[in-house]
Amino acid sequence: MTMTLRRCLNDLPKLSPKQLFLFHWWHNTKYRNYDGVICDGAIRSGKTTAMSISFVIWAMYRFDGRCFALCGKTISSLRRNLLDELLVNVKKMGMSVREHKSSNFFELTYNGHRNRFYIFGGKDESSAALIQGITLAGLLLDEVVLMPRSFVEQAVARCSVTNSKLWFNCNPDGPCHWFKTEWIDKAEEKNLCHIHFGLKDNPSLSPQVIKRYKRLYSGAFYKRFVRGEWTAPQGIVYPMFDTRVHTFKGEPPCDKYAVSCDYGTVNPSSFGLWGRSAGIWYRIDEYYYDSRKSAHRKTDEEHYQGLCRLIGDRNVDVIVCDPSAQSFIQCIRRHGKYSVAAAKNDVLTGIRKVSDCILQGRLMISEKCTDTLREFNLYRWDETAGKDCPIKDNDHAMDDIRYFVTTVIAAEDTRPFFALSLERN
Repeated sequence: MTMTLRRCLNDLPKLSPKQLFLFHWWHNTKYRNYDGVICDGAIRSGKTTAMSISFVIWAMYRFDGRCFALCGKTISSLRRNLLDELLVNVKKMGMSVREHKSSNFFELTYNGHRNRFYIFGGKDESSAALIQGITLAGLLLDEVVLMPRSFVEQAVARCSVTNSKLWFNCNPDGPCHWFKTEWIDKAEEKNLCHIHFGLKDNPSLSPQVIKRYKRLYSGAFYKRFVRGEWTAPQGIVYPMFDTRVHTFKGEPPCDKYAVSCDYGTVNPSSFGLWGRSAGIWYRIDEYYYDSRKSAHRKTDEEHYQGLCRLIGDRNVDVIVCDPSAQSFIQCIRRHGKYSVAAAKNDVLTGIRKVSDCILQGRLMISEKCTDTLREFNLYRWDETAGKDCPIKDNDHAMDDIRYFVTTVIAAEDTRPFFALSLERN
C-alpha cells in the first residue's frame, strides 16, 4: 500500500507532540504491540479529531475488506462531534467515501483497500444488543464515560480479528467511575497506551480562548473540563453563586415570562416566575409550599391556584414542569389557560448548565425568593454516594431552576423561544 503517514499528516493543520504521537503510536516500534490507546483530559484539548483521523489511517493502512466501529453516546451526537469533520478530512487526504446513512455505515477506499465503518450509539443498557454478532478489526469509543459499561464491554468483545486495536477517548468524570478504575488505572495491565491531554495540547486554541474556558467553569467542572482531572465534586453545588452579585430588588421591565415547577406532595413544591430583560432571566418571585411544615397536603387544584397567584396578570409563554408530575401537568392542561411542557431532567448536565448561566450572569434571583436563596446556600454534593449526585435535600428550588435552564434557556439558545409554547410533552 503506497499511502504513507507523512502524506496524510501534511494535509492536516499544525499538531502538538501528543497529537503527533496519536498518529504514529501503532506504527512505532516501541508501542505497536499495544492492544489499544486511551486518551483522556480537558475539553477541547485536541484528542478527538486527532484520534478519529488516526483511527481511520490505521484501519486503511493495515486492513482490507474488514469492518470497524465508531461509537458515541448517540448516533446523532457522534455525527455532530466526530463524524462530519472526520469525513471532510479523509476526503481531503484522497480517500473515497461512500455513505449509507440509513444503514449507519460508510465505506472508505484508498489505494485498492476498502473497509466498512459502522456507527453505533451506546446510550443505555439496551444498546449492547445492537452491536452483538458483528466481527470487528477495530473499535473507537468517543466519550466512553457516557456509555453504559455493558455496551462498552460488548463492543470490546467484538474485536476478534488478529491485530485489532481499541481506541478510547473521554473527558474525566469522578475518580470512582468504572472506566477510570477498570481501564485507565489498569491500562498497563490491559496492554493499553494512556495519553493525558491538556488545553495546551491543542495548537488551534488561542490563549484568549483558553482564558475564556478557564472563566466559564468553577469547582469540580473546572477541575475536570479545564485541568482534566478525575475528581469528585465536593461541598456546595453552586459555589459561584454570590448573593452580592446575583440578587436584585424590584422587578425589571420584561419582554418574556416563563414559570418552572418542581412539584411535590410529601416533599415541597417550588415554582419560579421568570422574566427576561435585556437577555438576562430574572427570578421575579416564587411559590414554595412544604406540606410537612404546614401539616397539610395540597391537591393539584390548590397548587394550581397558587400557580395562578404567582403569575398574576402576566402573559406567560410556557410553564416547564417536573416530568414526573403528570397529574399536575394534566391539571394545568385541563384548565386550558397556560401552555405547559415537560422539563428536561438530566441532573448532572442541568447542574453544569446552571453553573454556566450563573458564571455568565444570565440568571438573577429576587431578594423576595427567600427559599431559593436558602437552598443555594445548602445544596451540596453527596460525598458518600460513590458517584456524582447532589444530596436529595434542600433541592426543590434548585430542581425547578435546573428545569428552567435546561428547557427554556437551552431552547432559547437553539430555536425561537415561542416554539416551547407549542410543545405538548
